[in-house]
Amino acid sequence: MKNRTPWVRRGAGALAASLLAACGMEAGEMPPAPPPAVTVTTLKPEALTVSEDFPGRVAALRVAEIRPQVSGIVQRRLFQEGAEVRAGQPLFAINAAPFQAEAAIAAAALQRAEAALSRAQQQHDRLAPLARAEAVSRQAFDDATTERDLAAADVAQARATHRRRQLDLAFATVEAPIAGRIDQALQTEGALVAATDATPLARIVQIDQVYVDVRQPAAALAPLRRRLEIAGKGRAEEGAGAGVPVTVLGADGAPLDLKARVLFSGMSVDAGTGDVLMRVLVDNPRRELLPGMFVRARLSSIAYEQALRVPQQAVQRGAMGTQVWVLSGTGEARRVTVQLGELVDRHYRVSAGLRAGDRVVVTGMDRLVEGVRTQVVASEAASPLAAASTATVR
Repeated sequence: MKNRTPWVRRGAGALAASLLAACGMEAGEMPPAPPPAVTVTTLKPEALTVSEDFPGRVAALRVAEIRPQVSGIVQRRLFQEGAEVRAGQPLFAINAAPFQAEAAIAAAALQRAEAALSRAQQQHDRLAPLARAEAVSRQAFDDATTERDLAAADVAQARATHRRRQLDLAFATVEAPIAGRIDQALQTEGALVAATDATPLARIVQIDQVYVDVRQPAAALAPLRRRLEIAGKGRAEEGAGAGVPVTVLGADGAPLDLKARVLFSGMSVDAGTGDVLMRVLVDNPRRELLPGMFVRARLSSIAYEQALRVPQQAVQRGAMGTQVWVLSGTGEARRVTVQLGELVDRHYRVSAGLRAGDRVVVTGMDRLVEGVRTQVVASEAASPLAAASTATVR
């Protein structure tokens, strides 16, 4: 075995030399490196709606604190806590006996004033022809006229007092000023209540429609105002409630099937955060949204009919600016400087530098140099939004 080893080595060396000669290379030269493998995506124009999500808080459309307008003892509670009430529905009954007595006193005073007026009028009518015939003095007739006028004033005052006492009697029954859902009762039967109390009897919130108060950066206010102006021009055709549509997202991030629209945006900027308040009106027929809840409002800021998008990982930033690698028709790589717009679902919208049909390198850029020929191993889909036209900026 030891005698055969030199012959085996010499045979292997001769074989290697023959292979190098067959490839046209001299002994000691390295074989050429294979072309770098890359993954590309082909740009295709597509419709794109850029949206933004903003945190918001739900507020009731209207809140009414139920307060008594007269003082007295609460005798009965006339509603079920947490129930829906209608406007004008009786809620509390206050002891009405004192108000009934005062109304009766006022009615008697009114009757007495009317009797005095009747007597003064008769006296005036009796002296009128005598005064024309100068059978009585002018002073006596003037006194009768004054007495009649004073009696008429007393009747008016008594009538007003009687009306006020009737109102107090009516106020003994506390009614709902608005329709909505009533909260728990804050006063119980037997409690002494007054119009000046700090604690209300109960609260009613109207939540068939709710507000979502959203804070957004002041920089986003200009495009929103343009959209509000455009929506406002179409209100004559769409109705007075037309506005910029908004999608409300639940706690899990899923869109809620609720109609919402922007009402207005605040006119002042918070000096601490640089945000402005935007109020959204949301139809809430199923009472899914309750006051105080935190939600997210998705607002469409701008739409593009022919947008080109590249994956975020394909973009390189450096001293030469923002660039991407693009393959020519023969597979040669070259750098292209681009201008980018919004980042949507990890894809940048290209505003300048690329055209439809360009093949942009997504992976394998680390081995590329200008003009090198590449090997395309895979092609990605042009865009994850091929089926859905709305994306969200996060």
